[in-house]
Amino acid sequence: MDGNGRWAARHGNTRTFGHEQGIEAVRSTVEGAGEIGISWLTLFAFSTENWSRPREEVEALMGLLVYAIEAETDNLMKNNVTVRVIGDTGMLPGHVKEKLHSCIDRLKNNTGLKVVLALSYSSKWEITEAVRKIAADACASKISPADINSELFEKYLSTAGIPDPELLIRTSGEYRISNFLLWQIAYSELYFTEKLWPDFRKEDLFEAIADFQCRERRFGMTSEQIAG
Repeated sequence: MDGNGRWAARHGNTRTFGHEQGIEAVRSTVEGAGEIGISWLTLFAFSTENWSRPREEVEALMGLLVYAIEAETDNLMKNNVTVRVIGDTGMLPGHVKEKLHSCIDRLKNNTGLKVVLALSYSSKWEITEAVRKIAADACASKISPADINSELFEKYLSTAGIPDPELLIRTSGEYRISNFLLWQIAYSELYFTEKLWPDFRKEDLFEAIADFQCRERRFGMTSEQIAG
């Protein structure tokens, strides 16, 4: 979800104002995903690199996160949505973690759209943590090096139990992945839009999915094999 700061600058306002307007984009996208039966939606909300931004902006983002959780929990409950968080959540302020846990617990029995929030997340951090845990378990003789394969490795990722994304949407006209789900998007389709995140709505999500539906996904095979 990129472009909040540039959107704010174009409107002659602060970066925090841009982040505030981005909440409506989240609301519309979650609503649209539920309407068309998407099972999983992951939102890259805050990266580990974002901690290096100006303190005032980080504090504002944390405040907005708490506000959004409090404001949207009832609506998420009504729409049968569950929420899960991935990332180095130990770095989050205590009051943010408290609100998150409360929201997750309240929604845990819902059976509809599953929203994954990537907070204080980076793929390099996630992969490093997985390697560290595997090494510790190998040293403790819980696993053998001969057991290590891609399936085992995925069990140590923070996305364990979450299907790999079929479609990755990047807003704001930037053509890069920005340290997001690098392992998981090995065969994802990539979709880039010039729209800044605060202007993104569920209609844009539908447009991205329509584009996705026109693509041939071969997973290393040939077109003839897929057709067969």
